[in-house]
Amino acid sequence: MAIKTPKEIVRILNEYIIGQDEAKKSVAIALYNRYRRMQLNKKMQKEITPKNLLMAGPTGVGKTEIARRLADIVDAPFVKVEATKFTEVGYVGRDVESMVRDLVSEAVRMEEKDQFERVKPQATKEANKQLVRLLAPGVKRENRESQMQQMQDMMSMLMGGGNQNNNDQEEVTDEVRNQRMDVAEKLNKGLLEDREVTIEVEQAPKASPMSDMMGQMGMDMGSMLNDIMPKKKVKRTLPVKDAREVLIQEESRKMVDYDTIYQRAIERSQNNGIIFIDEIDKIIAGNKRNSGEVSREGVQRDILPIVEGSTVNTKYGPVSTDHILFIAAGAFAESKPSDLIPELQGRFPIRVELNALTKDDFVKILKDPQNSLLKQYVALMKADGIKLVFTQEAVDKIAEIAFDVNQGTDNIGARRLSTILEKLLEDVLYEGPDMEMGEITITEAYVEDKLGDIITNKDLTKFIL
Repeated sequence: MAIKTPKEIVRILNEYIIGQDEAKKSVAIALYNRYRRMQLNKKMQKEITPKNLLMAGPTGVGKTEIARRLADIVDAPFVKVEATKFTEVGYVGRDVESMVRDLVSEAVRMEEKDQFERVKPQATKEANKQLVRLLAPGVKRENRESQMQQMQDMMSMLMGGGNQNNNDQEEVTDEVRNQRMDVAEKLNKGLLEDREVTIEVEQAPKASPMSDMMGQMGMDMGSMLNDIMPKKKVKRTLPVKDAREVLIQEESRKMVDYDTIYQRAIERSQNNGIIFIDEIDKIIAGNKRNSGEVSREGVQRDILPIVEGSTVNTKYGPVSTDHILFIAAGAFAESKPSDLIPELQGRFPIRVELNALTKDDFVKILKDPQNSLLKQYVALMKADGIKLVFTQEAVDKIAEIAFDVNQGTDNIGARRLSTILEKLLEDVLYEGPDMEMGEITITEAYVEDKLGDIITNKDLTKFIL
């Protein structure tokens, strides 16, 4: 876990998310408390449980973004789930334990990536050796001895002996050896990157309903079958630069220990994992939109043991949820947090209310964050050789329109800016590839010309913005 103090966490969050200072402070403290816990003795570590958070606020104000950025800051496994996707035990649908299995799968991906990075220099070396052999092949020896060797290799694979080295079926003459030295030198200089080469790679295992069902029970039948069945190869013709990446991946898989990866992923999930449960307000009993549907209160009771702390079987091994950080969120427009069942309320002791966005917030969201929408559109137009410029008056007008439309229709927060900018820049994005290099300035007058009629016509606003 990357160590950051609460102030450092808030400072980084401020680079991407405007406002919501109280929420940022609360999540920063909850996250740093994990580091504090890891400094204690084992007995005390076991006693201290995470202080889960419940964030309430309208859609589009930053609830999901805060949780997602939080995970990025500390390089923690993170999954986002919608509470409405789950069904009570006994009904068809996703069971609540799947959120933990998804978290572990994400942790495995992260651990695998870390281990691949560690062995990449050696894997790249082996991949380049393979490319040399493929670009300058030797003479195949088709004789009884090589055929017998192939039979022995097949029997060894079936018995669990793995792939054998078949390079001895290839005769390397002095001419081929010299040719390979020349190819290796050119590869090192990057002169063959666009040349095509045909490689053999293991065929990706196909998913099936049966394997999905077994995965839900914590069993991985696909891995069991892959261990005893010979790997099927498929041929792919790719440029050298792409083929190298494929071969590096294959070589990396041979060099890492997956048992260690799975064990570390489980530990990473248990100690650093973050599960973000969105739309938790939609599973409150008595919600009008849920009348006649599967008991939402039943879903709350199914979620309760996961949040309280239990052991979930996954295909990588059993996972304890005792110290996973849960962040729940909802708009609570037609309900309030106290409408949740009392047991579940007690498992989210930190309550944070996020504020609706003002016009000034919209101005800052458009300009200030590192990944702001205006910066994204400027970068997109730069790809066509066009410099896109927004005047301050235009930015203020866009923010004003977004705020007014949110007040007049459904309030979807900062997401309203995306719909407005797409409509505003529709012609620019369409004409851009055919325009000569130059500069386009978006002024207040242009904004009013493009969006004025839509804003005044409330019927159109509902459908277009």
